[in-house]
Amino acid sequence: MQSLNESALVVSQSVKRLFDICFVAAIAFLFARANAQVGISNLETMSSDSIEAAAIRTELVFDGNLDEPEWKVAQKISSFTQRELDLGQPITEKTEVAILIDDEHLYIGVWCFDREPDKIIAKEMRRDFDFGLEDNFMVIIDTYLDHRNGFLFVINPNGARADLQTFNNGGSSNQFWNGVWDVRTKITHEGWFAEIKIPFYTLKYRPGAEEQLWGINFERNIRRNRQQARWKGWQRNYDISDVSQAGVLKGLKNLRDKRYIEIKPYGLGGGENTSEGTEGVGNIGGDINALLGPTYRLNLTFNTDFAQVEADRQQINLTRFPLFFPELREFFLEGDDFFDFGFGGNRIIPFYTRRIGLSETRETVPIIAGARILGKEEKTTLGAMSIQTADAGGDPSANFTTLSWRQDVGNQSVIGAMTTNKIVEGRWHTTTGVNGRYSTARFLGQSNLDIGGAFIQTYNTDEGYNADAFAYRAFVSLPNDFLNVFASFQQSPAPFDPEVGLMRRRNFQESFGQVFFQPRPTKSLKWIRQFYFSPLMLTYTQYDDSKELQSFSYKVRLLGFETRSGEGFFFDVERVAEGLKEDFEIFPDVVIPKGEYWWNRYNFFFETFEARAISLETRGSFGEFFEGNSFSGEGTLLWRATKNFNINLNYEKNIVNLPEGSFDTDLIGSRIAYAFHPHAFGSLLGQWNSAQQELNINFRLQLIPKIGTDFFLIFNQIVDTQTGDFISERSTLLAKLVWRFVL
Repeated sequence: MQSLNESALVVSQSVKRLFDICFVAAIAFLFARANAQVGISNLETMSSDSIEAAAIRTELVFDGNLDEPEWKVAQKISSFTQRELDLGQPITEKTEVAILIDDEHLYIGVWCFDREPDKIIAKEMRRDFDFGLEDNFMVIIDTYLDHRNGFLFVINPNGARADLQTFNNGGSSNQFWNGVWDVRTKITHEGWFAEIKIPFYTLKYRPGAEEQLWGINFERNIRRNRQQARWKGWQRNYDISDVSQAGVLKGLKNLRDKRYIEIKPYGLGGGENTSEGTEGVGNIGGDINALLGPTYRLNLTFNTDFAQVEADRQQINLTRFPLFFPELREFFLEGDDFFDFGFGGNRIIPFYTRRIGLSETRETVPIIAGARILGKEEKTTLGAMSIQTADAGGDPSANFTTLSWRQDVGNQSVIGAMTTNKIVEGRWHTTTGVNGRYSTARFLGQSNLDIGGAFIQTYNTDEGYNADAFAYRAFVSLPNDFLNVFASFQQSPAPFDPEVGLMRRRNFQESFGQVFFQPRPTKSLKWIRQFYFSPLMLTYTQYDDSKELQSFSYKVRLLGFETRSGEGFFFDVERVAEGLKEDFEIFPDVVIPKGEYWWNRYNFFFETFEARAISLETRGSFGEFFEGNSFSGEGTLLWRATKNFNINLNYEKNIVNLPEGSFDTDLIGSRIAYAFHPHAFGSLLGQWNSAQQELNINFRLQLIPKIGTDFFLIFNQIVDTQTGDFISERSTLLAKLVWRFVL
């Protein structure tokens, strides 16, 4: 055992030296490329960086035709430049944008001309569609002109809508934000055209100025030739969410400092059948949302219900660490970035909202009421939330209260502080921390650089203060197109325990580093869009108290590439180690003895272009595993049949052979998505897990009679397959109506 520890130390020291060499080489290479990047930047500044909104007095016919006189006289911008595939070249299909405003709305007119309209790829109509697979048009708006955060709106030729909030120039996003807005589209022999209508109350902005200046940018994607073009910020180091590269929207004069109250009651009814019989289900509740001026919003929720949320995707866990399930409930997803400790990584999630309203077994815990206020004034962002849960399943009623503060510093940087508190029967627990990030898009010319970190302390009244109940993380990142470098270190002593968080590891110190070289061929192998090579993907984790090995992974990407036609492939070799302080039951009746284990793995991935009618994705890992061997594989088949019907089939397989025993697992899933109209769509999700011998079925239909009002029909069933028969354990059928009116 001692020789293995010594070898681990030698390996880790060698790898760290290799990382230092790669990091220095990366900085040198970025410096060498800086002059070339500045040259590209100068090309971009040659075109105008602003667009002016024209004020109108008459009411537009909202139909997507764009034939009113107001559209004909409005300023149009058409200088779209390719980011992909031919950097710096004009877009091949003419594209124009104009903007109008009235007292209540922002209107965006989009002209996407296309000489081959029969080749437009548009097979989605549902809300929050997968826009990465479609012809689409994107608009991002930075209402504070803070060069950090934005509202992103995405449309496709069928009139499908998607939206999200982006933060820290794409460092994080809230994909589940659903703003109130609408679009109308038309497809003709000349291409496709759209009219977007966004109420000003959907956006947050600073009040009082005679004329507002907002950041804005536009992107068009033509999927059949994988062409991506933007108005501004088309260099490959920047994504559309990088609003530091956006242009300026002018002409927003005398916007009203409007206050309103939105009331969204709901009614729910249905029934549930279990082995104990059938009983009716009914509930009422709702939300009240008040706009306290353009910058602050108050949300109140009563008897909160999440019946319409799609079921969790099942996972099979062959590790000794807990699984992460993403938050899917809309109330907690809206404003998600306001309550981020800034810790980063996936080992420690200091504030995990699934601790609120869900039990450890993922059963619903009723929420009596909650309140939340979010807003930004000048450079200060504030958030506060308080939730009260009811007694359920033996757990007493609890209060969860969270406060956050964030201050913009300089052009793109930020500092912040946050506290999360849980009060149960007089016992108080708190998780409190500070964080900061320095960000620039001008490092060595036109490269991105992020440096940051966070420190967190926990405390509870029954144990008192413990100086070792802390965690911290520091990182440096160079996320650029040719060279992508990341390094971090984090520590969490054993007493650290964020009770409203998720600890995927405890009592650990971890060093992480990766270097990716991503060249794009220009003279030969032109069918390759980009290569991905990595001499270093290192994770070295020790127990914090004993400094013994907990986990180790060192990967080398020997080959990775993406073709210009959209196919992708990579192949990695990996050295892995696990230090077990106690016996590990990896599967029922299969127990691996404590000790230190080292082995080698090989990983691969292949995918075809997803925008095709039929696409395939497969990944796998094979080789040694503890003192045996294993194979893990996953395949996904996607058939995008029509704009009304898509089907996804997924299969995961694990085959494990160990001296202590052999086993295999299967996870089969299928998701059918259907849409009759952009305001009428649904899905059917089925999942079977051999480890649990359980079949889960989730059916969901959503109708939108008008924007802001929703009707849901939901059916959930859990079927036991252990005996070979299909025995229903629980079936639930629910109908839910959420309607909206404004005072």
